[in-house]
Amino acid sequence: MFSVRALLIGLTACVGVAQGEPVAVKIDADKPGAKIDRHLFGQFAEHLGRGVYEGVWVGPDSPIPNTRGIRNDVVAALKELRVPNVRWPGGCFADEYHWRNGIGPQAERPATLNPNWGGVIEPNTFGTHEFMDFVQQIGAEAYISVNVGSGTPHEAADWFEYMTTDQPTTLAKQRAANGHPEPYGISFMGIGNESWGCGGSMTPEQYVSQLRIYARYTRNYNAKHPTLKIAVGPDTADTGYTEAVMKAWKERNWSWDIDGLSLHYYTVGGGWPPKFDATGFGPKEYAALVKHTLRMNELLNTHVAIMDRYDPEKKIALVVDEWGSWLAPTPGSKEGFLEQQNSIRDAVIAALNINMFARKADRVRIANIAQMVNVLQAMILTERDKLVLTPTYHVFHMYVPFQDATFLPVTFDAGSYVNGDITLPQLDAIAAKGKDGKTWLALTNVDPSAPAQVELTSRAKRAVGRVLSAPKVDSVNTFDAPNAVAPKSLEAKARAGKINLKLPPHSVAVVALEE
Repeated sequence: MFSVRALLIGLTACVGVAQGEPVAVKIDADKPGAKIDRHLFGQFAEHLGRGVYEGVWVGPDSPIPNTRGIRNDVVAALKELRVPNVRWPGGCFADEYHWRNGIGPQAERPATLNPNWGGVIEPNTFGTHEFMDFVQQIGAEAYISVNVGSGTPHEAADWFEYMTTDQPTTLAKQRAANGHPEPYGISFMGIGNESWGCGGSMTPEQYVSQLRIYARYTRNYNAKHPTLKIAVGPDTADTGYTEAVMKAWKERNWSWDIDGLSLHYYTVGGGWPPKFDATGFGPKEYAALVKHTLRMNELLNTHVAIMDRYDPEKKIALVVDEWGSWLAPTPGSKEGFLEQQNSIRDAVIAALNINMFARKADRVRIANIAQMVNVLQAMILTERDKLVLTPTYHVFHMYVPFQDATFLPVTFDAGSYVNGDITLPQLDAIAAKGKDGKTWLALTNVDPSAPAQVELTSRAKRAVGRVLSAPKVDSVNTFDAPNAVAPKSLEAKARAGKINLKLPPHSVAVVALEE
């Protein structure tokens, strides 16, 4: 029987939904902000589950089409995203990785263990040269995380000499003998990973003592290709590392320096270990997870404020080099492989995070979603010779025009979507002046049940782009139905200086304004 309580719940879930009234949106092109650095769209490839092996590397003898062992289909898909950088080899794996195991003839490389992720055998067939080949194939730059937890400064220094020197040292000759006479260019060096946790359980003071040593002695010798050094930073809201590292940087002498401070934050929602299902959920679970991802803004504000005290000129970048949704693993997948499906909810989460980074682009200049293939909030899922692009992939593809674009302020009434005791903004939006000279607008309708009407005041004659939506809030792409969630064309012409756009429920749109 229909109840009054059911009616009230239904009404509550629709608070803030536009009742025929469009949301007024205006872009202030006369007040340009910071550059939205293309490195905000970085990727992350850890030796974890099927992220590298099967996802990227199949070996040169595989029947799956490959170039020197690297999957051609994955390379082609990532090239479309214009991936700016890839972080490797981890993650927790980085602080147990010894780089010499991954060079030289593959038949002679030792088989080791990967105790962090499933206790499986690590064959070391994908090492330094294979990774550098991969990033070059997709047109990206290398972000190398060095082993601080179980390694030594000597080991890290040798690795960078091996990769970057053009002088005829023994290590350079060894690199040449292994197939690469020219020095590599390494754009980013991560000095450890999560040193407060799996990277050594160090106190902030312990880590800073190691940071000074590694930052001093791990050198880039390729003068044609500078390397930015990134220190381990905070674990979510804990400010201990932020204070300690920034204080040490402020008081540093000439002997060492850093260029960035990392922040890790995952959208989990229901405590640890992750419990939220990747599929089969409804509006309640959708709202809870979106609420958790929006906490990123609070974290950015907290840590940026501390960094501003020590570094008002914003020389040090805040590097969000692990972010994304971390959900319950796919039933039947191997323990520790962190495999999960990717729904339209993940696409909305991706867009909201990118928007939060863009609004703080003067400080947040590098970010890496976790992870690239087959792990956590992946761009791509593979199964033998098959490949499927996820909804998150499509968001990154739609946002390509925002890479190195100039941020433009946007005024709008975000409205609200309410589900039980959770209140979310119904609408989110950012805009930018692209390198192509066009003005780009990204719009996200967070509401999973109702469309949103947007009325843009603009001199443009029309808006042209794409919108990503789905039949259900938990819709996913599968190997049997790879295009269930795929972008569709979106176009609207101006009338009397107004452009009206209709956004489906739980959708992301990106349009160019054409004059």
